[in-house]
Amino acid sequence: MRRHVLSFGIGLASLWGASMGASGARIEKQIFGKTDSGTPVAIYTLTNSHGVEARIAAYGATVVSLKTPDRQGKLADVVLGFDDLDGYLHRNRYFGTVIGRYGNRIAQGKFSLGGREYTLARNNGENHLHGGIMGFDKVVWTARETPAGVALSYTSKDGEEGYPGNLTVTVTYTLGEDNALRIDYAAKTDRETVLNLSNHSYFNLAGGGTIADHEMMINADRFTPVDQRLIPTGELRGVKGTPMDFSKTVAIGARIDQKDEQLGFARGYDHNWVINGDPGRLRLAARVYDPAGGRVMEVETTEPGVQFYTGNFLDGSIRGKGGRSYERRSAFCLETQHFPDSPNKPTFPSTVLKPGGRYTSTTVYRFSSRQ
Repeated sequence: MRRHVLSFGIGLASLWGASMGASGARIEKQIFGKTDSGTPVAIYTLTNSHGVEARIAAYGATVVSLKTPDRQGKLADVVLGFDDLDGYLHRNRYFGTVIGRYGNRIAQGKFSLGGREYTLARNNGENHLHGGIMGFDKVVWTARETPAGVALSYTSKDGEEGYPGNLTVTVTYTLGEDNALRIDYAAKTDRETVLNLSNHSYFNLAGGGTIADHEMMINADRFTPVDQRLIPTGELRGVKGTPMDFSKTVAIGARIDQKDEQLGFARGYDHNWVINGDPGRLRLAARVYDPAGGRVMEVETTEPGVQFYTGNFLDGSIRGKGGRSYERRSAFCLETQHFPDSPNKPTFPSTVLKPGGRYTSTTVYRFSSRQ
């Protein structure tokens, strides 16, 4: 049985311009642009009393920017992305988006459920990745304001990208006075299906340059090793004595180029860690520190796993905000999740959602700084 935490407010009517949320957060709505078919896309700017700012676009339910202070109080945008909607429409690699129906990989684009085999798009070699060709990252969500943020909803039709069931999803972003961006996910279906939602923000706490000197702690004693296709083998392997051991804080780049089979398969880190503690309870998954500027990001989640990815397949070909070239290992992702390929791994925590059930999940990205 899936156990998660859900807590969000049903909000105020959406307004053009700015409004003040119940928590004191300022909420401003603008038009970010239009899709190729002419659909207008709204973007919401959330600002708390400390000046921390998150911008959320309805296209892909995307975190477009996230400005947080360093130890000197200087604000900088700590997520990769684009200055305009066109970048997300035509050059995006999931920058800041919600991914689904199934975040991460499903082997050979197939799974069986209720005695029936379902076939999905193979959009990552022979694998299905992040919901397929037209996943949740490529649709315009319906948005409404909440007391301290924005709630975005989308209905995925039965058969969309090969998945069964009409699925209704709501993702709520809340910016708190504790400088935390909270993401609450909720979903229900009219037919048995599989579901694994996450946010795919690329972070750089220095606001630019390499993330090799960022210091990382992952609250996990085990990870799920992968084969050459980056599909989990089904094993839960201990991290001790391996480059996967982030149980104590270590620089991201300290062991990333070691001769190790797992690092070789992924060209760096692109693996799922099994978070310590009880899934369903909000608990610490990871902590990242940038020694240069002093920013700290803590990730808490109700999910059983987190995918740590070090931008291994960024190659400088994509230009993002301010014309900046996004180079290899210029950002990292911490995607809270159920494990990759769970529909084909009966020993992994289940990702099955049934009619009458309710999927709920919470992840919090909390920011601070230190000397």
